[in-house]
Amino acid sequence: MYFRQLLNEETACASYLLGCKSHSRFAVVDPHLDLVDEYIALAEGQGIPIVAVFETHLQADHVSGLPELVARTGAPAYLPEGAGVDFEHHALADGEVVQLGNTELEVIATPGHATAHDAYLVTDRTRSDDPWMVLTGDALLIGDAGRPDLHAHGEQTVEEMAGALYRSLTDRLMGLPDHLVIYPAHYSGSVCGRGLSANPVSTVGFERRHNGALQFDNERAFVEALTKDIPPAPGRQAEIVAANRSGRPTEVASA
Repeated sequence: MYFRQLLNEETACASYLLGCKSHSRFAVVDPHLDLVDEYIALAEGQGIPIVAVFETHLQADHVSGLPELVARTGAPAYLPEGAGVDFEHHALADGEVVQLGNTELEVIATPGHATAHDAYLVTDRTRSDDPWMVLTGDALLIGDAGRPDLHAHGEQTVEEMAGALYRSLTDRLMGLPDHLVIYPAHYSGSVCGRGLSANPVSTVGFERRHNGALQFDNERAFVEALTKDIPPAPGRQAEIVAANRSGRPTEVASA
């Protein structure tokens, strides 16, 4: 399996290019608009086409590179079921598996940071039938959990979103084996969490023991902690969300 983590230092965003070289199938997960040329260059350097573009959720803090990648590669877009975007895409159901040759991505629905949010459990069949890593988006970050307020609206309060995130972390992600590598969508410097590590990689077991957001033994305590002293929302959040939902992000990027 080919795997590369790409970082955008300005927004502290992490994104991923991965896939199967023997079957010539690459995908990008949580692409950043500023890195589209780099994803394409890396894939071309391997002689492998990008055949899928994934988002873990509708981004609220930065302009997504998904529409640009789709336009330039012809790859289909994959988003969580219920993401509410206005462009053509494949809506991923919980438990669905997307195959990239010997590399497989299994969908784990993890709502809470956003109402529609997925983590992607990655297996490399050339090495083992056991999963190797999990791309957690903004649900589980290194040192913290994703903030619950950015996607809260009239249908769900911030507290309800935080409760959903607690259940996603406790019932879904913390049920995974300790050895699984965690690759999040953000690291220190991002506005999407507090107390984030500058190291953008960890394991389920290490976070289980040392992530402050995972030390609460009940949902109420977690919700109270996560909804206290929430930092200011990202600048131009409404514009960014609208552009990412419409599939026309360059309008915000060039403004």
